[in-house]
Amino acid sequence: MRTTTPKQDFVRGIWNENPVLIQMLGLCPALAVTNTVANSLAMGLATFFVLTGSSLLISTFKKFIPHEVRISTYILVIATFVTIADMSLEAIVPTTHKALGAFIALIVVNCMILGRQEAFSSKRPVGRSLLDAFGTGIGFIIAMLMMGSVREILGNGSFLGFSIFGPNYEPWLVFVLPPGGFLTIGFILLAMNWIERKRKLRSEVREWPEGVAATEKAA
Repeated sequence: MRTTTPKQDFVRGIWNENPVLIQMLGLCPALAVTNTVANSLAMGLATFFVLTGSSLLISTFKKFIPHEVRISTYILVIATFVTIADMSLEAIVPTTHKALGAFIALIVVNCMILGRQEAFSSKRPVGRSLLDAFGTGIGFIIAMLMMGSVREILGNGSFLGFSIFGPNYEPWLVFVLPPGGFLTIGFILLAMNWIERKRKLRSEVREWPEGVAATEKAA
């Protein structure tokens, strides 16, 4: 296992190893339910709850889980928390729950959650597992809100149901349709790669004069 600090366990999932934007995990809900900010937030919070709860339980009882049945055990634990999240959303926000449909239940097969249990929670102490779950969950929520904000603003001209551009705005309906999810994540990834490339170029430019000066001084 790679040695990491508690800070690294928490921070990496938020941006450097964001599950959606970097690792390309959990794309099914990210593409399907992010047509509004409310749906994106509800799915993000539900996934955060399932990831945190399952990480806590699996890390606590990892020594009692036989290696041969670990995957099926992880899935049962995850399914338990998904059921709690599903019933809670139905009771608290029934309209949003109906809009999310089967995608709440499909959190069970989200490879992001199962991957964190297999790669981290089953091997690390409870505290470190929770930090990893918090960071990954927050990173997932950020990605969902980024996509949901773009799609709702352009597709409906609103944010959380409140009109932004007024009654004369002509919505870009493609963004609230299924193709809009692919367009949105494509534009977000394009922007991220452009920003990262510019950052690397600036870093190389700053380092280049220092390298030249060092070479001339050595000569």
